[in-house]
This record gives sequence, C-alpha cells and structure tokens, in this order.
Amino acid sequence: MVAHLLRLKLTLLRNGLKRSPWQIVGIAFGALYAVGIVGALVVALIMLGRESHEIAQTAVVLGGSLAILGWGLIPVAVSSADMTLDPLRFTTFAVPMRQLLAGLALGGLIGIPGVATALVGLATVATWSRGILSAGAALVGAVLGILTCILLSKVVTTATASLASSRRFKDISGVVFMIPLILLGPIVAGVAQGITASAGFLPDFARALAWTPLGAAWSLGGDVDAGQPGAAGLKLLIAAATLAGLTWCWKVLLERALVNPPYAGGGSRKGGKLGMFALLPPTPTGAVAARSLTYWLRDPRYGGSLIVIPLLAVVLFFQASQGDSLGVLSVLGPLTAFLMAWSISADISYDNTAFALHLATGVRGTADRLGRALACLILSVPVVLAFTVVPFAFTGSWEWLPGVLGLSLGMLLSGLGLSSVVSARYNIAVPLPGDSPFKKPPGNVGQTMLVQFGGMGVLALLVIPEAALLIVQSVTGNPFFGWLNLGVGLALGLVLFVVGVRVGGRWLEARGPEMLAQLTVNR
Repeated sequence: MVAHLLRLKLTLLRNGLKRSPWQIVGIAFGALYAVGIVGALVVALIMLGRESHEIAQTAVVLGGSLAILGWGLIPVAVSSADMTLDPLRFTTFAVPMRQLLAGLALGGLIGIPGVATALVGLATVATWSRGILSAGAALVGAVLGILTCILLSKVVTTATASLASSRRFKDISGVVFMIPLILLGPIVAGVAQGITASAGFLPDFARALAWTPLGAAWSLGGDVDAGQPGAAGLKLLIAAATLAGLTWCWKVLLERALVNPPYAGGGSRKGGKLGMFALLPPTPTGAVAARSLTYWLRDPRYGGSLIVIPLLAVVLFFQASQGDSLGVLSVLGPLTAFLMAWSISADISYDNTAFALHLATGVRGTADRLGRALACLILSVPVVLAFTVVPFAFTGSWEWLPGVLGLSLGMLLSGLGLSSVVSARYNIAVPLPGDSPFKKPPGNVGQTMLVQFGGMGVLALLVIPEAALLIVQSVTGNPFFGWLNLGVGLALGLVLFVVGVRVGGRWLEARGPEMLAQLTVNR
C-alpha cells in the first residue's frame, strides 16, 4: 500500500505535466532554479568540512533548525498548493492507518521542496566526513532531521485543515505570507547586520538549539566528531522522541480529520446592500467597474497587489537610506504605475467561468474593457500621485517632479491600454476563485511567461518618449523638458489608453466564446 501511494503521487505529477508542453518548460525553469540553490548549499556544506569544528557545528545546527522551522510555518499559508495526496480524499477508502501515514510521509519527499531538503540535509554527511563514526552519526541525524521536517509540515497542515478550508483564513494567510517575501531584502540586511554585530553569540545559540527538537538531530555528527558520545546519545533520544511525538500527533489529528472532514461551505449572508453597484452609474461600463472594484477589495488574488505597493515603498525607502536617495525614490511612482497597470493583464483569466455572465448579458467588448480599466484607475491614480510626489518632499528636488510625474501617468495609462488588449487575447493559468494566491494550477506556464514578459517589454517600448524626455532633462538640466514630459505623458497615455480599450473590445467580441472555452479547460 505504501508503494501504491508513492506510485499514485508520481502518476499524478506525471499526468499534470502531460497537460501542456509549456508546463514542462515551466517545471524545467523551476527545477534549474532549485538546482542552483541546492547546489550552492551543498558546496557550502562540503566546504564547511575544512573549517573549524565550532564554525561547522554552528552553521549546520542553525541551518537545520531554520529548515525545520520553515517546514512548520510555510504550510500554514500555502497548504493548498499541493493537493495531489490530500488525506481527506482517502476518507472512503479502508487504508490501514500505519500504511497511510508511511505513504503520505514518504510522498512528501516527492517534489522539489522535499528533494531539495533531502539533498541539502544529506550533504551534512560530507561536512562531518572527518571520520567514519562522525559521518555515520551525521547520516543518522540527517535522516531524522529530514523526516522531522516532513512530519512537522503534515502535523501543521492537518491541524489547520479546518482553518484552511475557511475562505477568510486563506485570504488572510495568503496576504500575510506575502509580507516577509516582499520585505526579504531589508530583513536579510537586518539579520546580516545583527549577525555581524553579535557573531560571538551564534555558537552559544547553536549549542542551546542543539538540545531542542529543532537542532538535536543536526548536532549528532558534530558531537561525535568532538568526542562527546554521551551528548550525542542524549540528543539522539531527543530527536527520536520528537519524531515519535510528531507521528503520534499526526495520527490523532488525521483520524479526527478522516472521521469529521472540515466543511468549507459558505455561511448565510444578509441581502439588501449593493456595495459598489450603488456608487457607480447603472450602465454596462459602470456595472463592470463596480464588479471589478468588488474583486479588488474582496478577492485576495487582487488584494495582494494592493498590499505589495506600500511594502514596495518600504523596500525602496530602505534602499534610499543606503545610498542615492534621489535615484532610488524617483522610481517609486513609475514602478507603482507599472505594477498597477499590468495587474489587470489577466483579468478575464481571474474571472474564470464567471466570464460567462459577460457573454450571456451581451456586454459590449468596449464597455467590458473600459469598466475594468476605470476600476483600476480609481484605485491607482491616488496611489501613483502620492508615491510620485511624496519622495520629492524628502529629497527636495522638486524640479524633477513634472518629468517623473509625466512618466508615471504615461506608464499607468499606456499600461492599462496594453493590459486591456493582452487580457482579451490570451488566457493564462491563474489561481482559481477561492484558492490561495500562491496556488499555481497546472497549465501553460511557458506561454504565461512569454506573454507576461513580452507584454512588459512592449510597455517599456510604449513609454520610450517619456523616458527619453526625462533623460534629456537629466543631460541638459533644463526643467522645461520635465514640463514637456508631463504633457506628453498625459496626451500619449490617453491616446494609447483609448486605442487599447477599443482594440481589446473588438478582440473580446470576436473571441468571447473561445475565451470562455479556454477558461473552462483551465479549471
């Protein structure tokens, strides 16, 4: 039965790749990226074998503890990302609990995260290959540490299954998980500064972690190498007890989940409130705009973009504090305009089968395109204006404001026009309604990458006039070109906005049924 579960996992992954050749291309790029990171970590662990015992032990214990902690925290936000062996699917099958636990645990190693963790964990054997006994102890510790990572993730996902089935929990956890990812640069810099300032503290911290479930398994090789078999034996008991405790917790939680599966049904809602539909005019364009604004405010796949923008400002202000403030902060407005404009390039793909409402009611393509673009404009114009003007209050270089503002507005209007065309022509695989923003369904990954990066390249070409005038101002120092850029950005942006809405509307009317058919396939 265990082998059957593993074959099932492999079969599901293989069949997912057969859906589209572009899926294989996307997986290949992801695998190459993972190979680069794993290769660097493996080489680093091998090189640690030449360092002093204290440095090697500190690095291995801290790194292993961080890996276990990551496997315990990350699944809370992205538990719906890999549902190929969802234990709740085995509710109606009489699979013995012991075999089910073993199959699901080993199945957790099948995939890029599991393989990467296993390879890096086993590389610690090379770190402690200073003797046969230390290498053997490191191998035992690596196996225990890898299994602890897998079992901890299973315990966490099973314990939060009822929460994960809640739409509100998915929305909040997905958005919250984005925050540390976006602020990764400042976080890494702060941690690096803290490590540099307190380098002498790390060995003591690692020695303390080695007596906890997080670091016990990873310290076995170092303890044997240091000639401390007694300490290694006690830590082996801690690691084994941790593994046994996690197994027991997972068994209890899984038994309860199989008997009482979490219910993801919606609750009752009070009627009588029209929301955005009461604020906008009762026209086809107004109805589409109201519907789009509702998505922006309530759908985490859209709301994530609204969270990214202020965090992006934090990152840029952090970078400005490290060097040229004018050069860094001046790109905040144009970059915000670019992100907001391009955020609707997959609007119809996010609609999924709800796009059938637009076809059934006979909404004109121009009204559809204009309504979606206006909804984005309502949200983005105040943000773009604020993020373009406020940085100059810190730098005091007000002579650059008109030129940068022209580039920002031109980027926003031109980008919305281009997005109106792109989303009417191409469907891409996006998270389904109600899914986590991080869940990437199988689909045309390669085509998606080509469309997205190709569209960004076209947008860069469309704003060449504004960028050129800004360069001329920087070369000549004449503020006249900045004011000229403001007029050009508004005029050219409005023209491209109108052209994009009309062209996208014609394409949408011509390809509406085909778009809906492709959206149905992407489910």
